[in-house]
Amino acid sequence: MNLPRSNKPRIVIIGGGFAGMNLAKNLRNSGYQIVLIDKNNFHTFQPLLYQVATAGLEPDSIAYPLRKIFNNYDDFYFRIAEAKSIDCEGNSLQTDKGKIDFDYLVIATGAETNYFGNKNIENYGMAMKSVREALDLRSLMLQNFEDALITNDVTEREQLMNIVIVGGGPTGVELAGALAELKKLVLPKDYPDLDFRQMSVHLVEAAPRLLSAMSEDASREASKFLTTMGVQIWLNTMVSDFNGEEVKTNSKNLPAKTLIWAAGVQGAPVVGVDFNKQKRVSTNEFFNIDGHDNIFSIGDLAVIKTETLKNGYPMLASVACQQGVHLAKNFKRMLLKKPAIPFSYKDQGTMATVGRNRAVVDFPHYKFQGRIAWYVWMFVHLILLVGFRNKVVALVNWVWSYINFDSGIRLIIRPFNRKVKQPDLPEEIVV
Repeated sequence: MNLPRSNKPRIVIIGGGFAGMNLAKNLRNSGYQIVLIDKNNFHTFQPLLYQVATAGLEPDSIAYPLRKIFNNYDDFYFRIAEAKSIDCEGNSLQTDKGKIDFDYLVIATGAETNYFGNKNIENYGMAMKSVREALDLRSLMLQNFEDALITNDVTEREQLMNIVIVGGGPTGVELAGALAELKKLVLPKDYPDLDFRQMSVHLVEAAPRLLSAMSEDASREASKFLTTMGVQIWLNTMVSDFNGEEVKTNSKNLPAKTLIWAAGVQGAPVVGVDFNKQKRVSTNEFFNIDGHDNIFSIGDLAVIKTETLKNGYPMLASVACQQGVHLAKNFKRMLLKKPAIPFSYKDQGTMATVGRNRAVVDFPHYKFQGRIAWYVWMFVHLILLVGFRNKVVALVNWVWSYINFDSGIRLIIRPFNRKVKQPDLPEEIVV
């Protein structure tokens, strides 16, 4: 990997997400050599991926080069590489680009989409955990509208125009609101030949209410907002199958060629460490993996079990950020021969936007919804975006869209071709 060896202890961090990035930033000039590896050369602000998918923002507004973040950091090295396996006893990490020896290893690989074993949904559905997937989703939806203009088959046109979102958490709710606004304010201008009264946005949730991790007030108001915007909400409904043309549920089958899967996530572990059924790695309150004092896990991958927290902390960006900062403090204490401090999450609240002037916010001691909540949501997300340019570009795009009732980034830069892996064939085919 062409990494210089110094007399400083080497910390290798796998993953440049919220946890890994905050850890590396807070270890600047701390007396360690830092090596950060990631499959991409940029950090992604995942809470705004849905805006890339719905043509609200371009990907460079929510992505920021990792090398630029760590400019002028002493004894810091970044490599584009994918972690393959960990030799815990030999203190080495095998990547697709070679082996890296470490004194300390931090696994912050984050989460990936969980399809719960449904291969058809995995093959024909659309996930949204990366910039690439968000761009694919945008292209697919725009291509479907173009195809709807051409077809003379009424049934096919309905399938092309309908969109089903599975999962009533923040991602599903925000997607549904953004698509409802596109249907009402934007798409009729682009496609005057189409009757958008025939288009339906369906939001399917297996639980009895939306935003089940938030307050009942937030859930109720979000449902009211979405219903007013024309979104069809299906509660207590489970999706069992999808063949690319029809979504099968336990209550009603929905015709659609676009299914967006936002119903589950799981950890993305590296070979060599133990993980649970959700593919998350168990750690203690100091982030140590069981049996290894020099190997840690933070972020969505890690699950800290305590007497009061049996399933670990929620897989949120705020949790990952706090864990990265806290582990950096403990590394600094380690050099000073001071004992590590156990992690305790400070709940800063959760929020979700439902559309123009509509959002729900749950702070620890105060909950509110509506226009003010929407302003708070915008302010918080602008502050958390990495890079001054990204903050300015996102703000300009939001202001322009608000004033002009338009979202002007409806570009099919790269047409989406679905790759489906057949169960009895080793190769992927394009359909």
